[in-house]
Amino acid sequence: MGATILITGATSGFGRAAARLFGRSGWRLLLAGRRTDRLLELAADLGGVTSVLTIPLDVRDRAAVFDRIERLPADWRDIDVLVNSAGLALGLEPADRADLEDWETMVDTNVKGLLYVTRAVLPGMRARNRGHVVNIGSIAGAWPYPGGNAYGATKAFVAHFSRNLRADLGGTAVRVTNIEPGLAETEFSLVRFHGDAERAAAVYQNTTPLSGEDIAAIIHWVVTRPAHVNVNSLEVMPVCQTWGPLAIHRAS
Repeated sequence: MGATILITGATSGFGRAAARLFGRSGWRLLLAGRRTDRLLELAADLGGVTSVLTIPLDVRDRAAVFDRIERLPADWRDIDVLVNSAGLALGLEPADRADLEDWETMVDTNVKGLLYVTRAVLPGMRARNRGHVVNIGSIAGAWPYPGGNAYGATKAFVAHFSRNLRADLGGTAVRVTNIEPGLAETEFSLVRFHGDAERAAAVYQNTTPLSGEDIAAIIHWVVTRPAHVNVNSLEVMPVCQTWGPLAIHRAS
């Protein structure tokens, strides 16, 4: 029996790309996501190359998260890798004009949802003294930008939670990694701009951004390092992206 990986947010972006790569590599796939039709489509695509179990799930639903994990079939309970890929950004307005519902949705998904799934899976990893939690953060958690307000704060939480999680697991063989992508072309901007395809496309105009497959390859590399190696964090940007000077407002 191959190793088992649980991927949240498996219906799009980094999560879907990771599912395809790990599936082709012979891993058993536990795929969680809100959109059942996409889960079933992905399972059908990958079912010919590996074992797949779908989990229709909104990570914001605490009771559902724990129920689904507790009710996994016996031969699926030994989760070797958890990839917390479910997450989103909503809006790009300055804080004084931001939509509070957008803020709450980001906190509920990026922070609380990640916490729920990690808390549900982690006791089994500790008991078996093996496993790997891979959190998908963002460069926004380290580098602020106008309009990034709550989204950047949620990813800063992911970064520090990952470090604290590894501290809690000291003395065990359970590994923790935070992967922090920069500009990447997935459905991210389409979701951020509430379905405005033209505005979303403009984000990537005349660039060569990262792809879901790029991040999936990094996830795969991280979890296949020798068991004594823990990649604490990995920040990655496309070559077309870099840092700019600090903003200075000059009074006229």
